[in-house]
Amino acid sequence: MVMVMSSYVLIGKVCGTHGIKGEIKINSNHELKEQIFIPNFRLYFGPNKIEEKIITYRHHKTYEMVTLEGYNNINEVLKYKNQNVYVKREDLTIKDYLLTDLLDYEIIENNIVLGKVLNVIPNGSNILLEVNGPKHFYIPKVNDYIEKIDIASKKIYVKNVGGLML
Repeated sequence: MVMVMSSYVLIGKVCGTHGIKGEIKINSNHELKEQIFIPNFRLYFGPNKIEEKIITYRHHKTYEMVTLEGYNNINEVLKYKNQNVYVKREDLTIKDYLLTDLLDYEIIENNIVLGKVLNVIPNGSNILLEVNGPKHFYIPKVNDYIEKIDIASKKIYVKNVGGLML
C-alpha cells in the first residue's frame, strides 16, 4: 500500500507584522522549526500557497519573526496577515512522521476503536493526542500509553487509557 501525503505541511499562521520594514510575526508550534526558520528556506502563504523566501529570522517572545525576499515595507506584507503558512514536505527531513500526520488516526485498545485523533497538542514536555469518539479525552504520547503507531493503516494502538476517559 502506497500512502500519499499532502505535499504541503501547515506550520503556522501569520498573526501580524512588526515595525515598518516588513517583518512578519508567525505563530508556530511546529516540531521542526529549527529546519524551517532559517535564511533561504521557502515558505508558502495562504490558500494559493504563494512562495516566498526567508531573508532573516529571529525568535521574539512566542513568535517566529521573518523578513521575506523583496519586501522592505510593512504595507507590502500586510496581505499575508491572518494567512496560514506552509512548507513543502519534501523540504523537511522527517524521521518517521510528523505529528500532524497523526490527525484522523484511529485509536485502538484491545481491538476496540476508541475514537480518532482530533488534534495534536504540544503541552510543555509532553505531546497530547486529543481523541474524539464516544468519549472525548486526551492521551499523552508516551510509552506508558502508546504501544504502536501504524503509519500504513493510520492506527495508533494504546494501552491503559481507561483512566484517561472521564
